[in-house]
Amino acid sequence: MESLTQAQQELYDWLIEYIRSTQHAPSIRQMMRAMNLKSPAPIQSRLERLRSKGYIDWTEGKARTIRILRPPAQGIPVLGAIAAGGLVETFTDVEEKLDLSNMFGQRNCFALRVNGDSMIEDLIADGDLVIMRSLAADEPLNNGEIVAARVAGHGTTLKRIYQQGEKITLKPSNAKYQPINIMADQVEVQGILVGVWRGYT
Repeated sequence: MESLTQAQQELYDWLIEYIRSTQHAPSIRQMMRAMNLKSPAPIQSRLERLRSKGYIDWTEGKARTIRILRPPAQGIPVLGAIAAGGLVETFTDVEEKLDLSNMFGQRNCFALRVNGDSMIEDLIADGDLVIMRSLAADEPLNNGEIVAARVAGHGTTLKRIYQQGEKITLKPSNAKYQPINIMADQVEVQGILVGVWRGYT
């Protein structure tokens, strides 16, 4: 696509973020405020240029119908591989992007901070944030899945779950801890593990 001027790029970047975060297009007045302009003419000129260059489009005669035609890839750039053993050639080009927006933006996902080391053999450490997905009412649960399970009278724990008939085993991933054996009606699965977030700063 044809390159943009600095003013066009500024408006285009703002439009991408505004539409992404609000799920609707802004008004001309909102764009004027964002660009610190007192007249709509420069905004309309930039919009026309963005449209002619293929970056945006809208429905004639209708307000707030601007849409981004080619949204940039979102996420953190994945720059290649890094060895944890020997050495590999340093990364050079961006190969792809790691987009976490789907995981963190889902309404049925939530995060819990891990307290303890009972799941350390699954590389889940004390202080990590685990990203959990709520299960649908009729969704089956497979043995061996890592879940947040609420045990009546005891609280919630992160464990691998196994069910045999009416009995549930909540199994830790650390040999120092014993499995929890309990009746199924005493356990409520609050979520299933979909990711782990670990910060180092």
